[in-house]
Amino acid sequence: MKVKHITEIAIALMLARWKQTLVAAIGVTFSIAFFISLLGFMEGLNELLDGMVLNRTPHVRLYNDILPSKLQPIDLSKEYKNHHNFISSVKPTNTRKEIYNAQQIINQLNKDERVIGVAPKITAQVFYNLGNIDLNGIINGVDTEKEAKLFSFSDYVIDGDYKELKIIPNSIILGKGAADIMMAKIGDIITVTSTEGEQFSLKVIGFFQSGIADIDKVQSYASLSTTQKILGENSNYISDIQIKLKDIDQAPALAREYGNFFKIDAEDIQTANAQFETGSSVRSIISYAVGITLLIVSGFGIYNILNMLIYEKMDTIAILKATGFAGADVKKIFITISMSIGIAGALAGLLFGFLLSLIIDAIPFHTSSLPTVTTYPINYGIQYYSIAAIFALATTYLAGWLPARKASKVDPVLIIRGK
Repeated sequence: MKVKHITEIAIALMLARWKQTLVAAIGVTFSIAFFISLLGFMEGLNELLDGMVLNRTPHVRLYNDILPSKLQPIDLSKEYKNHHNFISSVKPTNTRKEIYNAQQIINQLNKDERVIGVAPKITAQVFYNLGNIDLNGIINGVDTEKEAKLFSFSDYVIDGDYKELKIIPNSIILGKGAADIMMAKIGDIITVTSTEGEQFSLKVIGFFQSGIADIDKVQSYASLSTTQKILGENSNYISDIQIKLKDIDQAPALAREYGNFFKIDAEDIQTANAQFETGSSVRSIISYAVGITLLIVSGFGIYNILNMLIYEKMDTIAILKATGFAGADVKKIFITISMSIGIAGALAGLLFGFLLSLIIDAIPFHTSSLPTVTTYPINYGIQYYSIAAIFALATTYLAGWLPARKASKVDPVLIIRGK
């Protein structure tokens, strides 16, 4: 049977029930549009939430952990060498937090082609002095240029210039939560006390807001040299080495490799932030489930419309078969109808989904916990458009194939005799 005749008959049948055909196409359109916008919004939200922590977390962190000694004195005794020794209240060993030969390690890591960059860091526990009240705090000593380049530090400094940390001695960028409690302003002088009891005066040059309130009430930032002074250490003192990799998936393997090579404790980003990856996966699964359900529902709509069309056009099908149309030709006619609805609905759905994503992306969204976000997040990944189009076409094909198969088996003699 010629393609031209099949196409003409399919068009004629669709026009005979154009309202139902239009409804089916609109169903596919809205299913694809909401699938794309929903997935784009959820993935954009995932990127935003994960970025709050993961973008500022090193892929591999080298440090000296505080752990109990694995070898206890009783283990050295020949008398109890082959015994299982149970020891209670084991205390951590008196190990230093400073990384030995930190600069040499950093130089070695910078030569590794798998590494984007390396940033040193010092963590100092302090007390913010507020009259007779002392607030717990943590000052992170950082190299501002490397921190901004590798961990988006500049994006979260909501007031002041982060570069001044390196220029102005004894300066600090306060966490917004801590600044609000102390009612500190830029230019104010605050006093902090180290764990050794030494007091230091620091000038406030800016405010930092991470989007996580508990962090902003505690953490602040200073230069490496200022933090070394607070701890009473020399200029070689480094407590953490932060590594940013070209491929984040290599982090667990490289953490083990660096830990064994440099004889130091190493932690990868997957281990440190496993809960964020779990949350993102669950949100993505829910989004895909809802989106695919919409597409399946639209497929049922096409199936019902074609079923009704077959029952109404039994005479037409009988005449077609009586005049020489084979069962395969009748099947092609109804599959052509189904795929025409699917293709038209898919094209309109892709366009409408993109426009809907643009509308969501333009809606203002302001919150004090996310100072860098001004609109709702949207991911415009081409994969969502591809998945929606492919799944919609597959659904409409199946929705058309079942009624088409039924139509191809119609016995024209029985239909004509019944009439």
